[in-house]
Formats: sequence, structure tokens, C-alpha cells
Amino acid sequence: MKHLTFKQKVVQGIHDLFYIWVREFRTTFRDQGVLIFFVLVPLVYPLIYAFIYTNETIREVPAVVVDNSRSSLSREYLRKVDASPEVKIVAYCADMEEAKLMLKDRLAYGIIYIPAEFSDDIARGKQTQVSLFCDMSGLLYYKSLLNTNTSVSLDMNADIKIQRAGNSTDRQDEITAYPIRYEDVTLFNPTNGFAAFLIPAVLILIIQQTLLLGIGLSAGTAREHNRFKDLVPINRHYNGTLRIVFGKGLSYFMVYTLVSVYVLCVVPRLFNLIQIGQPGVLSLFLLPYLAACIFFAMTTSIAIRNRETCMLIFVFTSVPLLFLSGISWPGAAMPDFWRYFSYIFPSTFGINGYVRINSMGATLNEVAFEYRALWIQAGIYFLTTCWVYRWQIIQSRKHVIEKYKEYKNRQES
Repeated sequence: MKHLTFKQKVVQGIHDLFYIWVREFRTTFRDQGVLIFFVLVPLVYPLIYAFIYTNETIREVPAVVVDNSRSSLSREYLRKVDASPEVKIVAYCADMEEAKLMLKDRLAYGIIYIPAEFSDDIARGKQTQVSLFCDMSGLLYYKSLLNTNTSVSLDMNADIKIQRAGNSTDRQDEITAYPIRYEDVTLFNPTNGFAAFLIPAVLILIIQQTLLLGIGLSAGTAREHNRFKDLVPINRHYNGTLRIVFGKGLSYFMVYTLVSVYVLCVVPRLFNLIQIGQPGVLSLFLLPYLAACIFFAMTTSIAIRNRETCMLIFVFTSVPLLFLSGISWPGAAMPDFWRYFSYIFPSTFGINGYVRINSMGATLNEVAFEYRALWIQAGIYFLTTCWVYRWQIIQSRKHVIEKYKEYKNRQES
């Protein structure tokens, strides 16, 4: 290309860019493995996760009772617990050993223990207690049991205080029961459900992980089909770094623009999840996120030597990345090392920004840290991708030259 003018080089570069784009686009839809990760997994996985958590909250958690008091007051307490939507009393046990056996056999997830002196202590004006034993292997069961028993005990406390106060008006009874009235307002998650909390983070993570798997699988296939096991094929169109990076990146970006609309807009609407973000704000935020994910995946694809390698390297990272995002565990409570380590991955900023935009109605100014971080990541990973493919072009040429010299030496000898 040394004899070409600058204008001719630009025209040739644009022609090669579109050639690579079309070829990569065809490869995506002809390779069943890549098609599964780029289309089928983003279509099906969000539906599976949303269906699993569609009930939002746990209802009718089975519990057993050990009532040593056997008084009208203890029976009233247990009736109120059983009447709540979160807990269902399934058995009354003679002692704690029998109750523990039912807990061990998973016939119940909690034990409500009422001591023998329960009613007598209240009659004497003494403080009594109800013990709650929970199966802590399921925190949602624990939450339902604890909230229900706490609410019932507070209601009964109010009734007992009113009975002993000797008030003459309803207003006095109200002040006696609740000297300070409080109101619990759940922001951004009215149902207090698990799906509204978890699903948005999972949806944004699916985009990054499927890109890693799909691009990694495509890179592994390219190496397997290459004579020298190189990432860049021997082809005159693959003669420049930028045309390769932009050609491949444009192909992935076009596919995932449609995938992102389905995953982040259609799925939440199908399952009535919280969606209060402005479409324009969400679109502007997704632009650097997709760019960062694509270039991050293209950079990491250098480590993929065959089609199966990407499954071994990337699949296991999904759960750790969800934890590192700061959604399941507060980022402020994470050790500094892991918090800074999480900044390597676009999903960390993508999850936090998307949740705040989509579930809390934040603007770009309010997610400026995440937005800028994604643009910085997109720039850094673009440079690393260019470096990776430039190195691969040099390696590919080197292998061809070595093979040519070897062939020439054979001919001469």
C-alpha cells in the first residue's frame, strides 16, 4: 500500500472495515455457538430469572410451635402469627426436641417457643419473652419469620399497655399505645420484593457475560480455523488495526443494541418491575457501557485458544462479579482491595448506574461517576484491543514469513 495516496488509503480502509463488519456479522449468525450466546441466552436467561423471583416476597413460611404456656394469651399470639401472610403454623410440638427434628427434616423453617411463665409474667406486670429459632440457611425465611413475630409482639404490647392505662378516651388509648407515631415508607421498591432488588443487576450483568462468551467463542473458532493458530487471518482486508477493531466492534454493537433493548426494557415491562428511568438517559448511559463491554471482551479474547476455553474462563465469574458490584453487599463495606479490583469490570459501574437510573429515576448528572468511569473504561479497553490486534497482525505476518522462508529453503535444497 506504499504507492497509494492518503485518500486511497482511507477509502481502502473504509472498504476493509465494512468487509470485516459483514464477515463478522455473517459469522455471528452462522456459528451456532456464537448465536446461542448472542441471541438465545439473552432471550431466555432474563425470563428464567424473572419467573423464578416473580412472587417478589416469601409467603406462608412453615413454622412449628412449642407452647409451654397453653394460655389464652399465648393462643392469641399464635393466632395472630398464623393469620399473617408471611407465616403458616404447620404443627404444635410437645417439646423442643420434636420441633428440632421437624426443622432438620425441612418440614419447617422456624420454631416459635413460648415459655411456661409467659401468661403469668404478663399478669404480674413482669417482662416476658417469646423465643424464635430460625433456619439461617435461607435468609428470606428468617426475614419473614422475624418481621411477623416482631409485628405481632408490638401489637400485643400496645393492647396490654392500653388495658393497664385506665384511659377514658380513644385518643388517650392511641397516645398510650403509640406515643410517637412512625410511618414506614419503602422507597424504590414498594413491594419490598427480591425480584425488584436483584433482577435489574442480573440483567445488566447478562449483557457483559454473554459478550465475553460470544466474542471468546468467536476468537477460539478463528484460531482453530487459522493455519498458524493466530487470531487474525491471512487476508489482505485484515491489514490494519483500526479497521479490524472497528469492523468487529461495529458488528457486535449492532447486535447488542437490539439485545439491550429487549433485556433492559422489554423484560422489566413483562414482569412489572420498577421502570421509572427516562429512555433518553438510559440510552446515553448504555452507549459507553456497551462500548466498554465489547472492547473488554475483545481484549480478553486474546487468552482464548479454542472454542471451549471461554466457557472455562468466563462462566464462573458471573456470581463473583455480581457480589463485587456492590448490589448484594454494600460497596462501602467491602475491603479497599476488592472495591478497586471491581473497577476493572464494566459491570460494576453498569449495574450501579442502571439500577439508579431505572429504579430510582436518576439523571446522568446523578450517575456522573459511573458514566465517566464507563467512558474511561471504553477508551482504555479500546487502546488495549488495538494493541492486542496489532500484535496479532505482526505475529501473523511473522508466521507467514517464516513459513515462506522454510518453503524457499526446501525449494533451493
